[in-house]
Amino acid sequence: MNIIRIPVLSDNYVFLIYDRNTNEIAVVDPAVSEPVLAEIEKLGGKLTAILNTHHHLDHVGGNKELLQHFPEAIVYGGKKDKGRIPRQDVFLEDGDAIEFSGRKAHVYFVPGHTFAHIAYYFPPINESESGELFCGDTLFAGGCGRLFEGTPANMVDSLSKLRQLPESTRVWCAHEYTLSNLKFALTVDQDNPHLHKRYKDVQEARENNVATVPSTIGMEKLTNPFMRWDDPKIKSLMGFEEPERVFARLRGMKDNF
Repeated sequence: MNIIRIPVLSDNYVFLIYDRNTNEIAVVDPAVSEPVLAEIEKLGGKLTAILNTHHHLDHVGGNKELLQHFPEAIVYGGKKDKGRIPRQDVFLEDGDAIEFSGRKAHVYFVPGHTFAHIAYYFPPINESESGELFCGDTLFAGGCGRLFEGTPANMVDSLSKLRQLPESTRVWCAHEYTLSNLKFALTVDQDNPHLHKRYKDVQEARENNVATVPSTIGMEKLTNPFMRWDDPKIKSLMGFEEPERVFARLRGMKDNF
């Protein structure tokens, strides 16, 4: 898949999925419209789908203006976000699927950051390719979203679903938070050599203004403490055995970091 990453606002990413064969374009979580329209014009394509992961303004703020230019585009979002996503047409649930560019995307219900959050996963077509996960603010490179409407148990369940995807899956998360996430991760997983190497690599990337998204599921399982709630060292440091309590303690520490 041809995926174009567009940095917007202070640290958001909007993603365009471009089908060269049909010239059709899908946009994931358009926070704003102007840079999206500029990229579409550069490609000479037609916007046919808006894929929203949740209702927050920095993910849906561009919907209405994009639809003024491409009124036939279909707006997808979670069923539980009905009334909260501008101009939503399709209301998706866990296990649903949508199609774009000849590819089927599986829909995952991943509440925690919000109670209606969903993610879109495009499996690979063949063994030489990677799957593509658009996870909004549920899973970040090195971290996860704050719990605004969900519970620790919700988020553990949601991240458990994503953790089961193939390790080669590319993780297209919606914010450039990686460096700060890894700084926190080092405080709770300081003996992890994979984490130390990743932190050094990300530091260098950001010093050169290079994006750290996408990540991969494999990398997150190795270095992201929010995907490692069952690691004995992290459980011991948090002082709990139960996954949701380990996660809650981690999330509370990150919120105050």
